[in-house]
Amino acid sequence: MTKLKFNGTWHEIKGKLKQKYAQLTDDDLLFSEGKDEELLGRLHAKLGDTKEKIRDTIERL
Repeated sequence: MTKLKFNGTWHEIKGKLKQKYAQLTDDDLLFSEGKDEELLGRLHAKLGDTKEKIRDTIERL
């Protein structure tokens, strides 16, 4: 898979995701460079959306 692409800083994206999905915690949104699939897996487990849908949502924020 390709790396996540997003505009702005991860801090800004994380805030937008928490607004969109109130059930997400800081632990759910831990992100390290090169750990894209790990983040998508955690969000998939928490939200039930497909990894592709979550990737698309993040990249659109």
